[in-house]
Amino acid sequence: MMVAELICVGTEILLGNIVNTNAAYLAEQCASLGISCYYQTVVGDNRERLLEAISLAKSRADLLIFSGGLGPTEDDLTRETTAEAFNRPLLMDEHTKSRIEAYFKNRYKDQEIPENNWRQAMVPEGAVVLDNENGTAPGLIVEDDGKTAILLPGPPNELKPMFSEQVVPYLRKRQGHVIRSKTAKLCGIGESAAEEMIKDLIDAQENPTIATYAKTGEVHIRITAKAKEKHEADELIKPVMKELKNRFGSCIYTTKEDVTLEQSCVEILMENKLTISTMESCTGGMVAARLTNVPGVSQVFKAGYVTYSPDAKRKILGVKKSTLKKETAVSPRVAKEMVKGAVLLLKTDVALSVTGLAGPDGGSKDKPIGLVYIACRVKDKTRVMEYHFSGSRAKIREAAAAAALTFLRQCLWNDVKSSPQKNKS
Repeated sequence: MMVAELICVGTEILLGNIVNTNAAYLAEQCASLGISCYYQTVVGDNRERLLEAISLAKSRADLLIFSGGLGPTEDDLTRETTAEAFNRPLLMDEHTKSRIEAYFKNRYKDQEIPENNWRQAMVPEGAVVLDNENGTAPGLIVEDDGKTAILLPGPPNELKPMFSEQVVPYLRKRQGHVIRSKTAKLCGIGESAAEEMIKDLIDAQENPTIATYAKTGEVHIRITAKAKEKHEADELIKPVMKELKNRFGSCIYTTKEDVTLEQSCVEILMENKLTISTMESCTGGMVAARLTNVPGVSQVFKAGYVTYSPDAKRKILGVKKSTLKKETAVSPRVAKEMVKGAVLLLKTDVALSVTGLAGPDGGSKDKPIGLVYIACRVKDKTRVMEYHFSGSRAKIREAAAAAALTFLRQCLWNDVKSSPQKNKS
C-alpha cells in the first residue's frame, strides 16, 4: 500500500492570507486512488524548514506531493530545495524553455520575458516534466531510492488539471491495480443518523470500503473498491450502491460526482417545465445564487428577491401589516405569505421563501438566534418548516440556504417527481 504525505509550501498559507484548498483536493484524490495519507505539512518559503519537512516526510512516506513554490521569484524554493534533498543538480530543460517562450509570445506579444522566468525551466536531473497548460511553471516527478516527489504549481486552476490529467495516470500505473469509487449524495438526513443506518455495512466492510462525509446540509457516502480491472471494481460497487438506495430512498439526490443539490432541483424543474422564484430575508440571496450557478437555469428561474426589511416584505410581497405586527417577520405565517406574494407577483409554479434570525443580535427567548422558517409553494400546495441552526452568522446563513434547497427538493419530489403526471410525460 502506497503512503503519501502532502507538503504545501507558502508563507501566505501559514499567515492565513489564503485558504489551503489544495490540501483538501489532493487528500480527496489520494483517498479515491487508494493511497493512504497520514500527514499533511504546511511550510513557509524558507529553505531550511522546507529541507527539514522533506527529510521527515521521506522517513515516513513513499510519495511526497508538493503544491506551491514553483514560481519565478526568489521566494519560490520548492524546485531547488527538492533537488537538493534528492541530490539532483538542476539543468535547463529546453522543452520547458520553449513552452515559456510560447506562453509569453501568445499573451504579451512584444513584451520581453523577465529573466527570472527562466528559473522555471531549470529541472532536477532525470525528473519527469509535467507540462502546464494553464501557466508557466511545469510540474515535476523525481524518483530516487524508492521515494517519489511530485511537485505541482500552487494555483488551483493549474494544479487540479495537471494532477487529474497527468499525475493520476502515473500513479495508477505504479499501483498495479485499479481503484474505483462512487458517491451517494444525501440531503435531509444528518451524518450520525446516516451512519447509524449503515453501521452494519461499515462494520462488515473489506472491499469495497464505505465512508461518510459531512457537508453543509448534506451527507456524502463514498464506496471505494479495488480490483485488477475497472469493470471488476465497478461490479463490487453495484450491490452496495443498490443497498444504499434501498435504505435511503429519495434522500439520495444523486450518485454522480459532478451533480450538486441545486442542480438536482433545477433538473426536476426542467423535466416538469416548472418555473420558480425565490424570496429571501436572512440568506440575502444565497439560495438564488446557488440556483443560478446551474447552467441552463434561465429556463426555469424567473426572479429572486431579497426582501430583508419588514417594510420590503409588505410592499413587494404583500405580507400583511397585521401579520408582521402580531407574529414578527420571523414566523411561519410570514414565510407562507412571502411565497403567496411571490406567486401573485411573478406567476411562477414554484416559490421558495426564507426568513429567520442569523444574529449575532436580535434574538429572544421565544425567537432565538438561528431560528429560521422556510416555506415552499408548489402549484397550489404550501408547506412551511421550522429550523434551528447554531454557530456564527455566516454559518447560520449557509446552513439555512442549504436547508432551503433540501426542502425545495423534498417538496418537488413529493408533489411532482413521484406523481403519475411525471410518469406520463
